[in-house]
Amino acid sequence: MSGGPTVRRQCQFVPETALSEDECKEVISLMKHSADEDIVKNKMKLTFDYRRNMILDPQQSCNILFEFPRFKDVKGLVEQDFVLMFGEGVSGKLLEKWPTAYKKRSSKNAGSFHPPGRRKPGKVSASQAEKHLVVFKKSGTSIQEHLDAITTSSQPYLLAVGARKNAVHQFFIVLDKNAIPCRSTSCLGAFDELFKAHFVFGTSYNPMLRNMYTFIQTTVYNIDVGKVKESPRVAEVRVRLLH
Repeated sequence: MSGGPTVRRQCQFVPETALSEDECKEVISLMKHSADEDIVKNKMKLTFDYRRNMILDPQQSCNILFEFPRFKDVKGLVEQDFVLMFGEGVSGKLLEKWPTAYKKRSSKNAGSFHPPGRRKPGKVSASQAEKHLVVFKKSGTSIQEHLDAITTSSQPYLLAVGARKNAVHQFFIVLDKNAIPCRSTSCLGAFDELFKAHFVFGTSYNPMLRNMYTFIQTTVYNIDVGKVKESPRVAEVRVRLLH
């Protein structure tokens, strides 16, 4: 199968002017020190192709947040890169459709992902999945301490910060011991950004969450339908939801 967040693909964005490698490096250096977020966002667009090539190069991909550290302090850059990859129409699908078209239907079909009774080996419960999806920290907790305490490499997940679990005021995407602030303060909006981060940074899905992410990818965003391996349950639910 040749789809998903880690594959090279034809992106929607076509730059008006192609920068040379030296010009890209000059722009990257300028971005690191610019206090103007609009300038940063514009320069990030100019270096999009350079960044994509870097992300898809196994030798360089681990340095992406070192070369482009503004992901860590300018909100909206993950969204911007995803739009450059797929276009505005695709990017808005989850937030547009989920509250109305999918939420009720998917809750009816939730059993298709988490069947009642004893689970077969390899099946993931909702509570298990949540642990891999979001970590909650109370307001006032040091984000850096949380990052420093990470000892094993893991797939991206959300760090939710707030007074209580139902009163979160800030979400971060944790990737390679880095915290990328989410623009959204809602659970759905933060999840939308987390999903997109997989494509923006060329990161594979957490195996425990692969079915869920593949469902979102193919059913909600219509990305790489037929090019990724779907479990029979995911395929069945997708058909039910779309008809």
